[in-house]
Amino acid sequence: MKKFLPAAAFWTMCGTAAADGSPQAAIELYVDTATRQIFAEPGPGRTRLGKFVQASDEAAPAVASATRPAPSATNAVAAAPAVASAKPSTKAWYEKIGIRGYVQMRYNHELGEDAKDLKSPGDRFIGREQGFGIRRARVVISGDVTDNMSIYIQPDLASTPSGSSTTNFAQLRDAYADLWLDKEKTWRIRAGQSKIPYGWEDLQSSQNRLAFDRADALNSAVRDERDLGVFAYWSPLVAKERFAYLVKSGLKGSGDYGVVGFGVYNGQGANRPDRNDKLHSVVHFSYPFKFANGQFLEVGADAYTGRYKVSTASATIDGRTFTPSVDGTVDGSEDRRVAAHVVYYPQPFGFQAEWTVGKGPELDVARRTIRTKSLRGGYAQVMYKFDGGYGSLIPYAKWQTYRGAAKFDTNAPRMEVDEVEAGVEWQPSSAIELAVAYANMRRTDVSAAPYRRIDGQLLRVQLQVNY
Repeated sequence: MKKFLPAAAFWTMCGTAAADGSPQAAIELYVDTATRQIFAEPGPGRTRLGKFVQASDEAAPAVASATRPAPSATNAVAAAPAVASAKPSTKAWYEKIGIRGYVQMRYNHELGEDAKDLKSPGDRFIGREQGFGIRRARVVISGDVTDNMSIYIQPDLASTPSGSSTTNFAQLRDAYADLWLDKEKTWRIRAGQSKIPYGWEDLQSSQNRLAFDRADALNSAVRDERDLGVFAYWSPLVAKERFAYLVKSGLKGSGDYGVVGFGVYNGQGANRPDRNDKLHSVVHFSYPFKFANGQFLEVGADAYTGRYKVSTASATIDGRTFTPSVDGTVDGSEDRRVAAHVVYYPQPFGFQAEWTVGKGPELDVARRTIRTKSLRGGYAQVMYKFDGGYGSLIPYAKWQTYRGAAKFDTNAPRMEVDEVEAGVEWQPSSAIELAVAYANMRRTDVSAAPYRRIDGQLLRVQLQVNY
């Protein structure tokens, strides 16, 4: 075996190629991964670099015409035709678009007769005469159209329109474009239907969430977590890297919605037209801290304000039938909230909590009027992450409470929720997740008058397939 210094190896190679004068004279080179020396023969600890020939200003034979020319004909080296092309390939925009998604199938088993009357905005398969159901069937189409613009389109193929008894309709969830304002992609403008940056758990994808449903206190702020609007987000590079890692590593991150975000949106909810020509405004802050031991902690706060128009209809409560009037302006009722969150990521122990307070339209049964009233609520959750040959196993327990209106439901009835859920999620591979949980629920049925409060217990099972 012959050993060369890097310069000698290249000169020897060039001389060999020049003496032969044909592409067949290309030699194969190897680099020692420890010493970085170059060799002409394979051996232990050596990585193949490829075949090399001397570049020339003269017309090359047809076989070697694809070889990339070098600046100097006397000492430059170019890759052989087998490993190089004349020009770097440029992908068309449609070749940079990716498709992914997930499907969630659920089963809720009532533990006791009272549980059959339970209703929850987060899961339409809770209640009487329910069996297996597809909670979500998402397809995400996303990618970079140009260097400074990307798109994101997500339909849900398992939606149920209001008033329909048939499930699994296709309905739009997201359709927006991100316009990057700088080369580092720290600033962007997002325009279209997308998630409203209010509430950490609302921003977290249902594909990553441990608990079966989002907490009502935060989720009651924005129907389906989304609306049509324009937003600006800023994330410095270190925060962008951390936001991405917290999702890809399986730590259940919420994604990159900026260290700072702000914008305006319609305010009536996803897939619904604006009704008052008055936009809601929102501001968002969240920062992922990383300690010296690698532990991540994310803290932040959000706030929004606007005016919301409630839908009303006849209701019978306590033997009285009436259609409530709305104590507000023609633009709607006052609607504003603030929220704070803290997330101590499961490495392996984790904790997350959110709390919100504010004011919004709520049905006052005694006055037969919908008027602005205060609201409050939140949740706390603990979890522990086990990783091993069996995959990832995360047991968790979540408590939530809410005292406030369900403004998106007809007549904006008052919702009272006290709920405890304990379960475990098992992910044997990145493609499959199985979750089992026990839930003790005390919640108001806001779907129809007289808006009864029901207590019940459920055994819940969910199979999720990621693709």
